[in-house]
Order: sequence, then structure tokens, then C-alpha cells
Amino acid sequence: MTERWYQEAVIYNLAVDAFQDSDDDGIGDLPGLMGRLDYLSRLGVTCLWLNPIHPSPLRDDGYDITDFYGIDPRIGSPGDFAELLHQASNRGIRVLVDLVVNHTSDQHPWFQAARSSRESPLRDWYIWSDEEPPDRRDGTVFPGEQRETWSYDEKAGAWYFHRFYDCEPDLNIANPVVRAEIRKIVAYWLRLGVSGFRMDAAPFVIELTRPGRPSTRDFAFLTELRELAEWRQGDAVFLAEANVDPPEVAPYFGDGGGSANRMHMLFDFRMNAAIMLALARRSGEPVTSALRAAPKAPRGAQWVTFLRNHDEDDLSKLAPDEREEVFEAFAQQPDMRLYGRGIRRRMASMLGGDRARLELAYSLQFTLPGTPVLRYGAEIGMGEDLALHGRDAIRTPMQWTAGANGGFSRAPAQRLVRPVVDRGELDFRHVNVSEQRRDPGSLLAWFERMIHTLRECPEAGAGSSTVLDARIPPEVVAHRSESADGAVLFLHNLGTADVTLDLGPQPGSADRVVEVFADRGYEAPDRDLRGLLVAGQGYRWIRLRRGPVRAGGS
Repeated sequence: MTERWYQEAVIYNLAVDAFQDSDDDGIGDLPGLMGRLDYLSRLGVTCLWLNPIHPSPLRDDGYDITDFYGIDPRIGSPGDFAELLHQASNRGIRVLVDLVVNHTSDQHPWFQAARSSRESPLRDWYIWSDEEPPDRRDGTVFPGEQRETWSYDEKAGAWYFHRFYDCEPDLNIANPVVRAEIRKIVAYWLRLGVSGFRMDAAPFVIELTRPGRPSTRDFAFLTELRELAEWRQGDAVFLAEANVDPPEVAPYFGDGGGSANRMHMLFDFRMNAAIMLALARRSGEPVTSALRAAPKAPRGAQWVTFLRNHDEDDLSKLAPDEREEVFEAFAQQPDMRLYGRGIRRRMASMLGGDRARLELAYSLQFTLPGTPVLRYGAEIGMGEDLALHGRDAIRTPMQWTAGANGGFSRAPAQRLVRPVVDRGELDFRHVNVSEQRRDPGSLLAWFERMIHTLRECPEAGAGSSTVLDARIPPEVVAHRSESADGAVLFLHNLGTADVTLDLGPQPGSADRVVEVFADRGYEAPDRDLRGLLVAGQGYRWIRLRRGPVRAGGS
């Protein structure tokens, strides 16, 4: 059903400027991305999520925007973007764009007008204080890089609020004119043909701030945006970044009426942290506990799972001792950590290039409730460059070949938007698309097979999930997903030793093995689920019941 396409999607996240350069200026661009759409289609991607594509001074990697209606001229023109949407649609690929509307760049014409005079019509588009706010150093998002959330502007003669860097003044969401402008931005990009938006920093988009007073959140604005999107384009979606505590999650999905009437999808930060802890401990228990405690998404809503994204691997939802466990396993050196809460490495590096553990980790992600997101380069096992500042370490150019600049660009190396990874076992000479394309046993070939297998298994994304408790050792995650399409059993062994499970038959159960269609377990299972061998660091996807064959797809 097209209105729920996002529940069976595979989302691929990339920064255009780091993906493929078509004009040899050292910067990835929209024509370059268009030239790689067939690669993404073959991989099995059904949705692209693009990091900011708007004009920007680039003091925060494009999140400091100067024109919400424009295309960054470094990456192309509005015509290029329209053609990208067309070419992607021809391949059955939808496109989401970043919606970054809690702040602007301080170079945006709106802010320049607002600071020019107290009588400016745009003055109230931002948040000001004539006196130094007593809480000016509270609530910083980037500890160690950002010292305050209120800064003094000499020209304005006042303090302005910025939840992020001082180059990114926050918009005043309480102002109805600002809300109308944001609705106009959403309507504009929907009209161009995007399928929706990844909403950056959703809690701050709806934050109402006044100096010296506690902030509040106006969830009604999310309802306004949802209603606009549904009116303009019925199948458009919002994917919200809201890294909040579990009791605070529900209002982002909806107002409690049983169906999602705000954000269609939320990133599952809680599960991401649980996976990292499970991998560090080589125990399935953190994931099993997270599955049991998972709040149920309302009808029409969806979790989005991820292992790495474009930011640091945020472990802030773990207890301090748990966070230290993950640090000790995957980020032993101080320069591998960021903001005291996260890791600035990619999965292949964190797992030491261990192919079995990489397969295990991504198989686990694919089978958990929700829609999976892959960060570009995950499918070939790209690493990072810790010599780069902050989160730029994991924003290096895509590695296409073993040739100059990894096939990303023919420009001189010093002109590249960021250096390619050229040191270590995960450099572009060892890890690239071209070499792996020729190897049927490569990680890329594995991802292609697994993503296409996932497309045969809609239960994984949209079905109801049940954790199996009886006779399951702690190193194993065992859960069953069920929907009208059928029922599938997923087994993942995070330990190093093989385990044998006896799961059947259960009283009153009609479960029987129909087929094993993704496997690193080595032995064929008994038809009634006895003697299931799951290899150390292995996984099994076992279909138990097949539902009716569907006439169409999403």
C-alpha cells in the first residue's frame, strides 16, 4: 500500500558533497549522485535521505542555512535537483531531505534584518534578551565546543538564543509568522516532488524559549505540519530526530488517539544504544531487554533503526558504567570519543573489520522492528579519518575504486571537500566498490543479498514482534515477527561459541519451518524447530508461516 511505503523501505543516507564529483572541482554534486542511482537501485535502496542541500556558509557542515528555498550552488542547481527526483523515481527510489528549521545561519537575510533594528519586522523571528540571561551557559549541545546558548550581538544590542553554535540563531517558533514560513518551506519542497523530510532536532523545533524561564514544547506544531503534508501530498512522511527519554516519546508520534497524527517515524536511539552495548558485551541481553520494554508505536507509525548515522554514535541514553563498557570495547583512545557521550568511528572500524561481526550487527538491525537506515559506505565497510575535526571523521568521500581519490573525484587531492581515507586496512585501496563488485563473497555482495531478502520479509519492518524467552541463552537474541504476510523467526548469537536451541513444538503452536532464507548457522533445522544450531557470531532467518501472496508492492 503506497500510503505506508515507509514501513517496508530501506533508507540510504548520504551527503551529496561526499558521494560523487561529476565536474572535477573536488565536491560531490547532484549530477554525480544521479550517475550512481543504478548502483543504489542494485543495492536495494528504496529511499534516499539527503543531508542539507541548501546554500550555507558551511560553518556547521551545511546545517547553518542561508536560503531554505535554494540549492547549494556547490552541488548543483534547482534544475539538477528536479532531474534527480525524476531519475530516482524512474528507479523506484523516493527522496527525503533534511528539514533544519529550528535555527538559521547568522548570515541568513532574516537574521541580518532582525539584528539591524528593534523596529525590524523580522525582529521577533528570533529570540532576544536585553539583559544577560542567567541561564546563558545551560543546555549546550556540543560540550567542549559550545560554551553558551545565549550570545551578545553588538549590532542588535541584545542577547540572542542559539541551542547549537553561535552561528545558528534559533527561530522563534512561538511567532505565528515564523510557523507560517516553515509551513511554506515544507509545501515548497513537497511541490517539487520530495517524499518527505527528516526533521533535524525535532525537540528544538517545537521548543518555546524565554530568557530565565523553563522551556516548553508545543507539539501542536507537529500536528500542523503533518496535516499540511497530508493535504498537499498524501503519502509524504516526516522522520523525526528526537533523542528523548522513553516516557517523552509518545507525543512525537501523536496526541494519544491510537493513530500517528504527528511524526510518521522516529529514530530508535534507545535500540541503537542497546545494540552497541550488546556488541560490546557479546551478549544479546541488552537488545532483548530493549525489545521487551519498547513502547508500542501507534497505528501508522514506525521506528527507524540505525547503527551509524552522520553524527557521533550517541551513547547518552546508557548508564555511565554501560557507556564506559562501550568506550572500552570500541573507542579506547580519547580521540575516538566526542562530547563525552559518543564515538566518532564507523562500524567496520569499531568491530576491527571482523566480517562475521559486521554481518551479525547488520542482520540484527534489519530484523528489528522498524525501517533500517544505512549510512553511505556501510555496505563496503568504510572506515573513518580521525585526523579530521569532530564528526567530519565519518564524513569522508565515498570509496568507489582503488584509483586516485578513491574514484570520488579527479580533482587534485588538496581540493577535495574532505580527504579520502588513505591510511590503514580500510583505506580506499583496500575497501572500495569496484573491487567488491567483482567478488561474489564481498561485504557489498552480502548487503545486496540481505537487502533483497529483507524485501521478501515485510514482517520484519511492519509486523508485531515477540521476544522468545524459554530456553534461550543470554548471548542469543530470539524474536518472532508476525503479520498478515506470515511469520518469521530471527535468531542472532552475539557470543563466540555455537549454541543449539530447542524451540518446538510449543503447546498450541502450529509453527513449522517453511524455509531458511538468510543463514549463518551451518545446519538445516528440524521442521518443528528442534536442534537449531546458531553459530558463534551467527544468525538465522527462518520462515515459519507464509501469508497470502500480495498482488503489488510498496
